[in-house]
Amino acid sequence: MKTLYRFLAGALLALTAAQVYAGNVEVRAEFRPNPANPMVNRFKNVTPSAGYCAYFYAFCDPRGLFSLLMPIGPARQTIGGPILANHPDPRQGAYLKVPSDWRNVTVTNDQGDDSQLEVRIAGIGGRADHYGDVVKITGGGNYNHLWSYGRWSSAPPPCQHTGGLNGTSYWVWFFWLVPENAGACATQAKFDLTQFDYAHLEFAYELRTPNPLAMPAGTYRGSQMYTVGPGKDFDFGDNVLPKENLAVIDFVLDVDHILKVEIPPGGNRILLEPQGGWQAWLQNGRKPSRLFRDQNINLWTSSAFKMTLECPEPLGNTCSVRNAAGVQVPLDIAVTLPNGMSDGAGRPVNRLPLRLDGSGTELFQPTQYIDRKPSTLHFEIKADVVEQMLDHPGSTFSGTVTVVWDSQV
Repeated sequence: MKTLYRFLAGALLALTAAQVYAGNVEVRAEFRPNPANPMVNRFKNVTPSAGYCAYFYAFCDPRGLFSLLMPIGPARQTIGGPILANHPDPRQGAYLKVPSDWRNVTVTNDQGDDSQLEVRIAGIGGRADHYGDVVKITGGGNYNHLWSYGRWSSAPPPCQHTGGLNGTSYWVWFFWLVPENAGACATQAKFDLTQFDYAHLEFAYELRTPNPLAMPAGTYRGSQMYTVGPGKDFDFGDNVLPKENLAVIDFVLDVDHILKVEIPPGGNRILLEPQGGWQAWLQNGRKPSRLFRDQNINLWTSSAFKMTLECPEPLGNTCSVRNAAGVQVPLDIAVTLPNGMSDGAGRPVNRLPLRLDGSGTELFQPTQYIDRKPSTLHFEIKADVVEQMLDHPGSTFSGTVTVVWDSQV
């Protein structure tokens, strides 16, 4: 008995799954830093329009509008029936309702980093087919005479018109804009129609993309699924049924960051000196209070990064220099970053110490694209250490330091 029940449950699940038809359409956007516009920190939609905006681009481009075919079946996408004249229920005529509210979508890259985007459906349109009814009813006249709201280019509220329209006595190609959180847009038939449906439907969408500067580089993917049919997310009324009852938008976001450091020629050899040079000591016998050198570098970055030190002869949590006799003293290194960069707490970065364990410099993040901005590395031997070095006159202290800029945060 138990085995029998299991078999029946499996059969029912298979039957239910077989009745769900889904189609997919892809939306792709990319972020690549643009030196000409370093303050522009947003994704660029690179999905080519299909349908209405591919042909009526003069009506779409000024609005930043994109349209895609509804993924609800090949060839004719809906199945329609007759419509009675002056029907009291809006759902019995040309009725279109879309998910115009904002919905959250999680997108994730191959390394498991995720982010959130928002999407809403901002327009609906397509080819509405009247077959031969216009000819029969109006004697070859205009399809607008069939409907209570007049021209299909003048959308019924709460929808708004786009202005572009095409058609014949048998069909009309239209597109309506849909405000946020709008209800259904419907128009009433003025005559009996033997058949009405949509050969194909198209939708427009709006995106609110995440801040790409806060996203590690990579390709992010995520999906938003919508139900299609009477009472569903996409609702075409009771007389027009879709051939597929799920529509899935697949999002692909490409993030391509830059992290580049430029050291001027000779800048990798650091000569530490007292303030004003050695002349004050040589001429007046005044001991230097500290030895230092500020080395300017140029920085390009559109992503977060961390900084650490590496050296063959560490001393505590920093690097060192030593003389031929083996006397070793600490060398302190700090960094100043340009405006538009902050540490993990959102503070400006000014003479922040670099340490071997990376503590305190685990995260630097840009608030804009940093395009060849000057930064500074500060090398210093402090006064108490200089006192030790002066006990070894004629000595040369030297060492090697590696400063690491690492985008793998």
